[in-house]
Amino acid sequence: MQCDYFDSARCRSCSLMGTPYDEQLAAKQARCHAALGTSALPTALDTTPLDPGPLWEPPFASNPERFRNKAKLVVGGTRDSPTVGILDRGGEGIDLRHCGLYEPGLTEVVQQVPEIIADLGLVPYAVPHRSGELKHVLVTHSPAGELMVRFVLRSPGQVGRIERALPELQERLPGARVVSVNLQPTHAAVLEGPEEMVLTRDQELPMQVNDVRLRLRTRSFFQTNTLVAAGLYRQARDWINDVDPASLWDLYCGVGGFALHALMRPDGTPRDVLGVEVSPEAVESARAASAELPGRPTFLAGDVTDHLTTTPPPDLVVVNPPRRGIGADLAGWLESSGVEHVLYSSCNVDSLAADLARMPSLLPVRARLFDMFPQTNHLEVLTLLRRR
Repeated sequence: MQCDYFDSARCRSCSLMGTPYDEQLAAKQARCHAALGTSALPTALDTTPLDPGPLWEPPFASNPERFRNKAKLVVGGTRDSPTVGILDRGGEGIDLRHCGLYEPGLTEVVQQVPEIIADLGLVPYAVPHRSGELKHVLVTHSPAGELMVRFVLRSPGQVGRIERALPELQERLPGARVVSVNLQPTHAAVLEGPEEMVLTRDQELPMQVNDVRLRLRTRSFFQTNTLVAAGLYRQARDWINDVDPASLWDLYCGVGGFALHALMRPDGTPRDVLGVEVSPEAVESARAASAELPGRPTFLAGDVTDHLTTTPPPDLVVVNPPRRGIGADLAGWLESSGVEHVLYSSCNVDSLAADLARMPSLLPVRARLFDMFPQTNHLEVLTLLRRR
């Protein structure tokens, strides 16, 4: 991929820009192998490797460009000439409206955003002067071409402008299903604040992934790369079906991607599925999505460690933690729980390796790299663990 912004040094966010994509994949695979170990591909799940490393599937590649389903646009410039993109070291806006990472459909929307900001009369927040109102515009694009558009303001002073312009905004962006205002009052490099006002009747953006229609609310987490996320969920379902547990917990379940893909057993009967997530909003989204599917999964809001001793452990546990990993408490519980299988989805191979060291009774038997973030060193790796 070639990028004029990178070549001119206006933006260096994509640290691997200019590196051939096959080389990017090979380097990421080597990092995973170094952290977790290597082995030849197996012929069956119960193959016992000669070394303690997992058995690697081929990497799941992304489109190297036009793959992002979300635009996180920092607003700069002036009321008449706003910029959308990032800030330079001095806090001035750098306009990146033609960034080549946005997927088709989203890229056209991003290019309209500066004009929309100017027409609405919204005043960009000026970091050097701590003045102005509009800090970010966050846009999420679904496979159906629908949009969630969020305006992040410093204060409610300009909310009325957006409310009054909502019909015009939805006419200019026909796919805008959810439009909201988020308030982030502090002078800090924080993307959003705690208060959200949804201005549209619809509160959720449907996100079709494989045969599951997920539902995203304004602060729900979803993977940035829909194509690779779909591959990740399919692979997880396949490995879970190979093991065929009767019961499953999905910890850090978010909007339910893993839990809902694993809901049904190969014979067509539902599994006993429990999802736990700290965000009540994400739990409500998971519950709404599950209502369209067979089976009756349970989704609970709260810290995952609060639910570890309430019921007997399941046959399989899915964990999809933030970059810091699951940590000593959860790893210790998994080690001593007697759970036969753990499916671990990680965006940080270093924290994954540290967690695996805390669980010596759980042997990695399958692993696969999912290139969720081309042009950067970030990656996702899915690992299936089996009790020795």
